[in-house]
Amino acid sequence: MRTQSRRRPTRATLAMAAAGTLLAPLLSGCWVGAGGSGSGGNSVNVLMVNNPQMVELQKLTASHFTKETGIKVNFTVLPENDVRDKISQDFANQAGQYDVATLSNYEIPIYAKNGWLHEMNSYVAKDPAYDEQDILKPMRLSLTADDGKLYGQPFYGESSFLMYRKDIFAKEGLTMPAHPTWTQIADLAAKVDGAEPDMKGICLRGLPGWGELMAPLTTVVNTFGGTWFEKNWQAQLDSPAFEKATKFYVDLVRKHGESGAAQSGFAECLNNMTQGKVAMWYDATSAAGSLEASDSPVKGKLGYAPAPVEKTDSSGWLYTWAWGIQKASRNPDKAWKFVSWASSKQYEELVGETSGWPNVPAGKRASTYENADYRKSAASFQEMTKEAIEGAKPDDPGVQPRPAPGIQFVGIPEFTDLGTKVSQEISAAIAGRQSVDSALKKAQQLAEKISKEYEGR
Repeated sequence: MRTQSRRRPTRATLAMAAAGTLLAPLLSGCWVGAGGSGSGGNSVNVLMVNNPQMVELQKLTASHFTKETGIKVNFTVLPENDVRDKISQDFANQAGQYDVATLSNYEIPIYAKNGWLHEMNSYVAKDPAYDEQDILKPMRLSLTADDGKLYGQPFYGESSFLMYRKDIFAKEGLTMPAHPTWTQIADLAAKVDGAEPDMKGICLRGLPGWGELMAPLTTVVNTFGGTWFEKNWQAQLDSPAFEKATKFYVDLVRKHGESGAAQSGFAECLNNMTQGKVAMWYDATSAAGSLEASDSPVKGKLGYAPAPVEKTDSSGWLYTWAWGIQKASRNPDKAWKFVSWASSKQYEELVGETSGWPNVPAGKRASTYENADYRKSAASFQEMTKEAIEGAKPDDPGVQPRPAPGIQFVGIPEFTDLGTKVSQEISAAIAGRQSVDSALKKAQQLAEKISKEYEGR
């Protein structure tokens, strides 16, 4: 899934890009176990994001994986922005403090090229029960480096779609289009804003972070006809299309979005939707499992629609939180045993039986979508999720050719720093501290520095 024009980063380039993310202080989070001194013996250290699916995994590991294998797992669990900082620090230095980490399809090809990850082909070959061919093709390809080897296994996969309160729409006499445009969504957000006390029209991420605010916003930019870079690496953040998309997004969330939007990421929007504080939410398809869980106050009240579009046929992203094994791991074989268990069919069945099938970390295996129990329990969203993942176009997400792959990100090492800095400027616009024009002027200057590095290559 790599374009021919993509520059092959050097070890030094990657190290500098990773170092850029380490300037922010590492914040404290939920710590479980004693991973600080590195793994060894019969234990592995796992560093992961604090999303609901991972928290569920943490609860099940000791009583199932450790009980079956004797391998103790020490978890460090952190919010998304913080876990990215800590992972990049440990893996860039090859400190070996953590054997396994949650990485995305953005980081894994880059980390693999830099020699920071264990390849997994040899483990897959010796583990036929894992059934690698059952992994959805877009996921396999997104976790494969230019050398043709796998360096990650998905814990769950996702695209993006629109979630909405169908009961609120019915009460207001509104109908969600089968394939909505963003113009239609803005109109609907205005109509459902205030439909219930303290209910806003829509939740959109505004929290700074290349994987937070910039993920949904970049899909809006794509479908409005914009791009971060043209195929010759010319920066386009001050182009009319990029500006129109950003102003649309900022205006929508400021007029009809959630309270405290500039500090709202995935977790905050999930909470807002669950508590009935918003009528719509555009975000990851993986959120549906939590919304439809047996203890969710909004279970059965939601409808789902494809990611809204303007100039493109589709706009959903392609993403996976996947497991990567650090090259410097002291226990790579035991690390693989954990990875293979955490991404297995058997683990999905365990979650389905203990927590309910909507909670299964889906979006990665074809067999999941053939499972009668899952199809029944996740009937409202499972087919749309699968179609969105299979229809995602990482190499062709917009209206013009791109110099690097990626839908909600640009697949180059520098995007970690660039995307985060740009998101800070746009988040400030959402907060009302500056105009979108001012934010994009600064963003363009940041992007032009990347252009100079890549032009002509």
